[in-house]
Amino acid sequence: MNEVEVWARACANDGRAFTALFDTHRDRVFRHVLRLVDNPHDAEEVTSTSFLELWRRRASVVLVSESVLPWLLVTAGHIARNVSRGTRRYRALFDSLPRAETVADAEQIAVAHIEEDESVGCLKAAMKMLKPADASLIVLVVLQGYAVAEVATLLGLSDGAARTRLHRAKGKIREELAEARP
Repeated sequence: MNEVEVWARACANDGRAFTALFDTHRDRVFRHVLRLVDNPHDAEEVTSTSFLELWRRRASVVLVSESVLPWLLVTAGHIARNVSRGTRRYRALFDSLPRAETVADAEQIAVAHIEEDESVGCLKAAMKMLKPADASLIVLVVLQGYAVAEVATLLGLSDGAARTRLHRAKGKIREELAEARP
């Protein structure tokens, strides 16, 4: 494959030619980047961004030894350093956040998750007891924070009817949750 010809076709917006260049160079770029960043996920991101930049700047890219690989490696290096700097800043910020004095032990965490799962299960069961329109009212107004008037219009109800149905639906859910808890 003559890379100069393939590159000329890619510069003329030939997607297949660009794909051929990607297939030819992606592994070398990825291996290069993997040495510069902390994890394979970041290496994948940097590699894909490098090829995006190659496509975006194709009119100004200069071939070295009749190949785009050197340009890709330099660009990938710059992008990798930016990613590493961002990661360091994020870690420094995270490390500067105040920590809780006490740490919950595994048993406390497990009990909290079990109680949360039971509560969610009870709420789901209570929601299934409602008519679909009433469940939609609960979800959109109570959980998502939309105005009753907006949801009423969406469901084809008057504002007053929506308010009444919402009040009754909340009552039914309260009853179901009260019965579910000892």
